[in-house]
Amino acid sequence: MAGQPFSQIDAFTDKPFGGNPAAVLLLPAPRDASWMLLVAREMNLAETAFLVPRGTEFDLRWFTPTTEVDLCGHATLASAHLLWEDGHLPSSAAARFHTRSGVLGARVEGEWIWLDMPSKPVRAVDVPAGLSSILGAPIRFAGTNDLGYLLVEVDSDDVVRALRPDLGRIAALPARGVVVTARCSVPGRDFVSRFFAPAMGVPEDPVTGSAHCSLAPFWADRLGRDELAGYQASERGGEVRVRLSGDRVHLGGRAVTVLRGTLLAE
Repeated sequence: MAGQPFSQIDAFTDKPFGGNPAAVLLLPAPRDASWMLLVAREMNLAETAFLVPRGTEFDLRWFTPTTEVDLCGHATLASAHLLWEDGHLPSSAAARFHTRSGVLGARVEGEWIWLDMPSKPVRAVDVPAGLSSILGAPIRFAGTNDLGYLLVEVDSDDVVRALRPDLGRIAALPARGVVVTARCSVPGRDFVSRFFAPAMGVPEDPVTGSAHCSLAPFWADRLGRDELAGYQASERGGEVRVRLSGDRVHLGGRAVTVLRGTLLAE
């Protein structure tokens, strides 16, 4: 029986079962959003990516199990990985994706894939009432970006790793997701983070590329460097290298294909 192939790819890791898993479907033609949402719900991952060829470039859309999103880094990394691994693009060629956040690029540098993403700097805001209680930690800074994320700085990487936030109360905040970050005490890493987005059907995202579009300018300003190494300290964990370049952020990561299958149902 014919069907639609898909791959499940772990992004921002070089080891299977780490990083952030994304499902990627390379479609022969566009499909309607309601069908893509049903597929994403069936995949039940933080993100499912849908690619459609546009000449030598690709249209790209991302869905959580509950909604379409404007920007997703790890599923873009997974999509680029699939295109090169399966021979849809030679490794010497850059990938170009047409998305709701404009044209995004990807290229291979050795073992790393580098994404060209928009910078999403945060604007300082008053700490929302009760947020320290929701997170279970004192807050040093709070800011928002135009993706609707709330970025919060806490005292240390130990605090970030130990967080056990109240996800029900996070879902009720006027934010699409909460990024919690701190400077990292581990040699070779500059900052750590975690990302909670229960309102989008993602209680905790393992590794979040779009959050690093804000973390890059945030930590570049504080540390005085445009090239930094981040680590997302979820249970699966993942490494994200960042390079800030004007109004763009370049995110470096690796990816591993862990599963291939065929979607039979329409």
